[in-house]
Amino acid sequence: MVSEFKSCAILLTGATSGLGRAIAEQLAAQGARLYLTGRNHEQLECLARSLPGEHHSLELDLSSCEPIEAALNPWLPSDLYGFCHCAGSVDTRPLKLMKPANSAQQMQVNFLAALEIARIASLKTHMPGQGSLLFISSIYANLGAPGQSAYCASKAALSGAARALAVELALRNIRVNSLAPGFVATAMTLEKAKLSEAALAAILAKHPLGPGSPEQIARAACFLLSPHNTWITGTELIIDGGYSAQ
Repeated sequence: MVSEFKSCAILLTGATSGLGRAIAEQLAAQGARLYLTGRNHEQLECLARSLPGEHHSLELDLSSCEPIEAALNPWLPSDLYGFCHCAGSVDTRPLKLMKPANSAQQMQVNFLAALEIARIASLKTHMPGQGSLLFISSIYANLGAPGQSAYCASKAALSGAARALAVELALRNIRVNSLAPGFVATAMTLEKAKLSEAALAAILAKHPLGPGSPEQIARAACFLLSPHNTWITGTELIIDGGYSAQ
């Protein structure tokens, strides 16, 4: 595989499973120097040992923004090139069962933590030259789904922030994009989303090309992060097997 990211330092959240792990594996295979975060220290260390090249890991709880800067500032390098926010939270609940805490938790992990880490990562002390920020959003940033009001809202906020930051950070040659996957079979979508068999079957039936794989999303993420794509910013790449074309 071409060393497209050779010597590039990339910060990756949610690296221990699903999309985050697949993106970490592809970035490492292409020569990136990875700074991996997640909530499970043991899984992070296991992932770092399994990847080729040099990597660093940091256990980080995104349920609160307050300790994030104190944890990241001394840990991040002074030559950071990219940041990819893969960490996510989903909690399927109809409106009648929604509580403020349920919405707040998804907004915190999916949107607020992403914005805070983007702020820290893009500081000149960490990202002195050109760079690339990528938010893993969702097709549900643009489409609705029963029981997903908070999730849809958090992903819409993330996509909107990416467009605003793309304009704001262009003067520093920092690109900002988002990636909007359709249904991908991961632990989060299959277990944590708490979908019934009927609901899952209905979602899969709406994807003309079937469900996606983490590896397919990872290839798209690497494309948007790549230092060779310096004229792509403010873009949301939809990769959903035809779901939104209907």
